[in-house]
Amino acid sequence: MLDPGPDTLTFIGNATALLRLGPFTVLTDPNFLHRGQWVHIGHGLHTRRRTEPAAQPADLPGLDAVLLSHLHGDHFDRVARRELSRDLPIVTTPHAARALGRAGFRDTRDLRTWHHHTLTRDGAGLTVTAVPARHSGTVLDHLLLPPVMGSVLEYRPAPDAGRDETLRLYLSGDTMPHRTLRPIHERFPDLDVAVLHLGGTRVLGLWLSMNDRHGADLLQLLRPGAVVPVHHDDYGLFTSPLSNFLVEVAARGLPSRVRPVLRGESIPLRPAGAAPGQE
Repeated sequence: MLDPGPDTLTFIGNATALLRLGPFTVLTDPNFLHRGQWVHIGHGLHTRRRTEPAAQPADLPGLDAVLLSHLHGDHFDRVARRELSRDLPIVTTPHAARALGRAGFRDTRDLRTWHHHTLTRDGAGLTVTAVPARHSGTVLDHLLLPPVMGSVLEYRPAPDAGRDETLRLYLSGDTMPHRTLRPIHERFPDLDVAVLHLGGTRVLGLWLSMNDRHGADLLQLLRPGAVVPVHHDDYGLFTSPLSNFLVEVAARGLPSRVRPVLRGESIPLRPAGAAPGQE
């Protein structure tokens, strides 16, 4: 059983992470296929998993919600469909909510862009706001690719928790940098942590996820305190390794602190202005 400490991100693999924020536990983009298994990502495209995830559904603690950026097989796979509880709240796009509802999931919370959903417990609050994302930034987003949701999570501790800083965590989803992402920085100018989906997926000459340069472009736009790169080495369609991203960020002198994370590793999540003793 995974049992990470409070206010942590535990990386399971690909875009799957367990977020512990005060009393709340949220799973992102559940993908539990084993190394060597194939996944269908739509329109006849398949890709083989290169890595082994750090956990399976039976290893998870009790969940308050699943946060799903979009309905592709490497983000909500057949293991998740089979083993996750049908009563588990799933916060996602309207497209994915409808499809999962037809598959028997009874508590889907569909969010349109800039709409939000809030969890409360013991005086603490966790608000999920859907923010813009574009899988390719081309006409394919409207013709062939599923809608994608970026999200900003704002965690507010209970008044008696001993600290009052709000933590703001951005999850990119599989997006390309695009002009529609600019309002994210305008509405959330003080992001503490950004979790970026990288990998440089390219099909028929079109980018479907960010490569190293795209990821650095998005960092320049959002300017988070720290960045956690994920979704960069798990599948055969990924062409842009993490090392390229690290070199690109360093070459541009970007101020965001890059925090690579290993599968199975838990890292602390703290507001950028937390006192040294809170780090």
